[in-house]
Amino acid sequence: MDVDLGNTMETTPGLTDETLDRIDDRVTAAHERIEAGMESDEFGYAALTLPETTDPEAIRAVTDRFDRPAAVLTVGIGGSALGAATIANALESDVDAYFLDNVDPDAVDALLADLPLSETVVNVVSKSGTTAETLANFLVVREAMTEAGVDWTERTVVTTGEEGNLRSLADEHDLPALDVPDGVPGRFTALSTVGLTVPALQGHDIEAVLAGGRDGMDALSGSLYESPAYAYGATTYALAERGALTNAVMPYVESLETFAEWFAQLWAESLGKDGLGQTPARALGATDQHSQLQLYRAGPPDKVVSLVRPTERAETAIPETDLDGLAYLGGSSLGELLDAEFEATEASLAAADVPNLRVEIDRVDERSLGELLYGMEAACVLYGELAGVSTFTQPAVEWGKKAARGLLGGGDFPEADAVADKRELRIERS
Repeated sequence: MDVDLGNTMETTPGLTDETLDRIDDRVTAAHERIEAGMESDEFGYAALTLPETTDPEAIRAVTDRFDRPAAVLTVGIGGSALGAATIANALESDVDAYFLDNVDPDAVDALLADLPLSETVVNVVSKSGTTAETLANFLVVREAMTEAGVDWTERTVVTTGEEGNLRSLADEHDLPALDVPDGVPGRFTALSTVGLTVPALQGHDIEAVLAGGRDGMDALSGSLYESPAYAYGATTYALAERGALTNAVMPYVESLETFAEWFAQLWAESLGKDGLGQTPARALGATDQHSQLQLYRAGPPDKVVSLVRPTERAETAIPETDLDGLAYLGGSSLGELLDAEFEATEASLAAADVPNLRVEIDRVDERSLGELLYGMEAACVLYGELAGVSTFTQPAVEWGKKAARGLLGGGDFPEADAVADKRELRIERS
């Protein structure tokens, strides 16, 4: 992963060489804190050691119990699904991957109606084993399989903590089970059993994903000038301090569209604390040049745009044409056109003094994905250190979980009582 900071300099808001030098001194101290946390396997910081501590053989031992399925259905939410979805959606496989990460009944029913359940492996993921959305969806899936004459116990793998409902279920039915890593928040588990089980079932090289993560580990250093991950984290932090409170992440390859969704959870849930944080926005190049770019270039000066692309990609030739005004396209390729769109957007933003960063990976493959995911996790941790926030907690998310559970009769929670205090100003149609 490489990062180009050039278009964050002298923009609005923007940085200077002196600004970066001052921040670099703080990066040195932050890196020492991060290293200490990694060495002691401290909560949260343990995420950055996953490329070394994750055992791919343990994952293979479970996934090899299944014949090559037609599909994999992951039942999980948030960090229990997005890391796996990022890898699965980026790489091609003849094993289709689906994710039940919401409880919309129409969407759930439609997906189950279309799946070849007898040829599907169900991958249930919840660290606590009590996540309401995940357990509810799994009960629905289990019933659908039973009604279809499929023995769900022969088609299910569980990834969970040492205790909880899912662990008890796995023990009761002798289901293959993998451990969620200790001390790692869900949104940081992409390079663990949580994120790698689906790619393993699809036949991808999970060892290469972890090797990419190790590349990212090896690139960490005490200076932002020597570490692309820290350069990204420090620069986005410094821009947020100067008013760039939205970070629009815009991959220029459709296979990384889910990566932007994964990034949004990582950034929002980790850094949105104490009135601080930077709001992640998701866009796709070149599609959103024709929509969101208008706001980024001409709207309020409160944004930074992160442009992401592989430097190598497959090419599809554009046929020659004699149509007026289109002849210039003939003889080039769709990849060349997309790169031109990327560079034009970059230049357009710079010309309007909008700060933007270029993030590049070699190609969309297992190793580069591992490095990209690791790099953004390290960037996020560094940002949190510089901002002084509790990067690895999510109290606002937990509040909502308690309120929902209380409303469903799952316990006595004061958060649920607050729902009754909702103010109404209802406008009804006549």
